[in-house]
Amino acid sequence: MPFVDSLTVMLIGLAMGLALGAFYFFFRAREDEKMLNALIVPAFVVGLFDFVSGFLMSFTWPLPGAYDMLFGDPLLLFGLILIMTSVAYYKKLNIGLIPILSLLLGIYVLVGAYSIVQLKLESGNNLITAMGLYIFSGIGALLAPIAYIKPTSGNKYLYYTEWIILGIATIFALVIGFMGFHEHLASPP
Repeated sequence: MPFVDSLTVMLIGLAMGLALGAFYFFFRAREDEKMLNALIVPAFVVGLFDFVSGFLMSFTWPLPGAYDMLFGDPLLLFGLILIMTSVAYYKKLNIGLIPILSLLLGIYVLVGAYSIVQLKLESGNNLITAMGLYIFSGIGALLAPIAYIKPTSGNKYLYYTEWIILGIATIFALVIGFMGFHEHLASPP
């Protein structure tokens, strides 16, 4: 079976998931239950895509420098978190430990950011965009436990801060994905 590089669509899937996470915090700050419920199906479908593509990358991609661990593993876990969250909301269950699982994923992603620099896995503009993606998505995941705090007029800024952080991570994922899309079209495998 030939090697197929679907990294660009995986980055767009990641951006979609990050955007859904960002809007979760935005709608929670506004206590807009109708819009929160509107996120359930997209979160499940995007989560399933991220899980499956992350799984395939983690277990089948022959990439040098363990890039499958650097991107595929966190994408797989992010997909699981999106699926768990969407099912919990659909069934009107408590989110339980899902924000703590996000925090653990955030630590993993930030260790990945450290490794990118320490092991010189990226350079130049690729380093800037990779660090932007990993740092903002890692911090966003670290801050996920603010979901335990009920948004009131005094602490809605926490939710809006998380919305901005995840929004910035979304932009980095889109930029990397679209740059990769262009490069892959210019020189297909």
